[in-house]
Amino acid sequence: MKTTATVLVVDDTPANLGVVLETLGAAGLRVLVAESGPRALELLMQQPVHLVLLDVIMPGMDGFATCAEIRRHAAWADLPILFMTAVDEPAQKVRALEAGAVDYISKPVHPPEVLARVRTHLDLQAARCALQQQNDKLEAEITLRLDAEAQLAQSLDRALLVSDREGRIIFHTLRAAQLLHKHLPRHRPGHLPSELAAAERYVSPVGALLLNRFTQRDDDALSILYLVEEHTPAGPAELTRLGLTPRQSEVLYWVAQGKTNAEIAIILGASPRTIDKHVEQLLERLGVENRLAAATKANDVLRSPA
Repeated sequence: MKTTATVLVVDDTPANLGVVLETLGAAGLRVLVAESGPRALELLMQQPVHLVLLDVIMPGMDGFATCAEIRRHAAWADLPILFMTAVDEPAQKVRALEAGAVDYISKPVHPPEVLARVRTHLDLQAARCALQQQNDKLEAEITLRLDAEAQLAQSLDRALLVSDREGRIIFHTLRAAQLLHKHLPRHRPGHLPSELAAAERYVSPVGALLLNRFTQRDDDALSILYLVEEHTPAGPAELTRLGLTPRQSEVLYWVAQGKTNAEIAIILGASPRTIDKHVEQLLERLGVENRLAAATKANDVLRSPA
């Protein structure tokens, strides 16, 4: 349902603007009237206002001072303010714009012109808000996508590497690099160790590796090697059984270890904002309300892996 826009008219002699008030009201706009700058600020604090028509010449706090006070509040930083005055001097128009106004209307006002200017700035404000919301949404999506891409190369859980026919490693995850360094510390960087070229299981002084190979049918130009350490404690991968993505599973794993979002961000090499988003999504997916309940579910899985 579309919200009716509210226009605040600030003038110490509002009776002079009766036609304007009637015009705005007839156009379906909600109109508030303040007879002074302080009263305008009170109304702004009490309820949402979408645009301000502000008289320049007022006793006490004039329009320029009122505009400056409005702009001091972050919540009103983008509120459209249109000045109205009978003084038609270029210097005053410049001063009005420098004070933070977005437009200037000369008195005596012409109601159709006022309505046209008000509608234009309301439409511009609505478009800016919609654009900002879309940008925020896109930024969140891009952040998660970049994190997903980083996860592919730096996963703590999956040891994947891709090699070509000559044994050159053209891609590997961080976990794969860690396992190669652990079990074959003397291997030639960037090349698949000969010990793993055709083996299904490799035993090193520090343990055993299981090797699973995947190649495209009728094409052995590239092969994917999945390395798994035998007899390792249950890790984040087990938590995908809860219906989580691999990244959410990693985040939940560290939540279950009692880590804060800030600590998890450091561990996974992600931004705190990204981790906050992941936690929010995994709580929703698990159908729980807080981190403690999520950690309980995670520990139930980790203690009895399938």
